[in-house]
Amino acid sequence: MTLLISVFAAIIATIVWYKNAPKDEWNTGMLALMYWGASLMWMCDAIFEYAELKDEFFNPAVADMINDSFLGLTVVALGLVIWLVALLVKDPKGVLKAKFQTKKIN
Repeated sequence: MTLLISVFAAIIATIVWYKNAPKDEWNTGMLALMYWGASLMWMCDAIFEYAELKDEFFNPAVADMINDSFLGLTVVALGLVIWLVALLVKDPKGVLKAKFQTKKIN
């Protein structure tokens, strides 16, 4: 489930990035790359787990699937938090800069 959730997040982030590719002021390319990296990590994990479990890999317990789903959603949420912090640091529209900039009085 972690692989599936990460791949769906990567595909959605890639579509959003591609739609806004010329400007990309929201830095969605970084979000897409984070999700593709997580998907690659989970793919490697699935390969090694399949090598260990063989046929049992395709019959997971319900509790394992629920745990994997929570882990996948946690990875997606953490990716969004990291992306949001990076976006606030970049501040493409200058909102935070204008908010915290002090005005000089003549």
